[in-house]
Amino acid sequence: MPPFRAALTLNQLDSLILKKINLKTSRAYHIKLNFQEIFNQSDEGAERLLKKWYFWATHSRLQPIIEAAHTMKRHWDGVLQWFQSRITNGILEGINSLIQAAKARARGYRTAKNLIAMIYLIGGNLKFSLPT
Repeated sequence: MPPFRAALTLNQLDSLILKKINLKTSRAYHIKLNFQEIFNQSDEGAERLLKKWYFWATHSRLQPIIEAAHTMKRHWDGVLQWFQSRITNGILEGINSLIQAAKARARGYRTAKNLIAMIYLIGGNLKFSLPT
């Protein structure tokens, strides 16, 4: 019985050039990777890189990528502002998600005061422990 071998060596992996394969998933993956790489760059060349990415994405013939690029274009100024401030609205979206989950879990509250109290209770992340 032959010894176990790794599926691909690094040399074999390097020889697989995905850019030359015209698969839709490969193209979409490369567009995604390049978009992520833009946010690792400094803010000086950010707009130039985003413009290049936008052109590539809109000419990719991949409808989901084209739609994502158009969404990026609609929020262009906000995306460029991120390079200056490095502030996102992720925390706000997370809090909103917690509030929506609290509303859905209760299927309504009798008063707004009760809803606000529940929001503070959930958002406060309080630890209640029973006396032992």
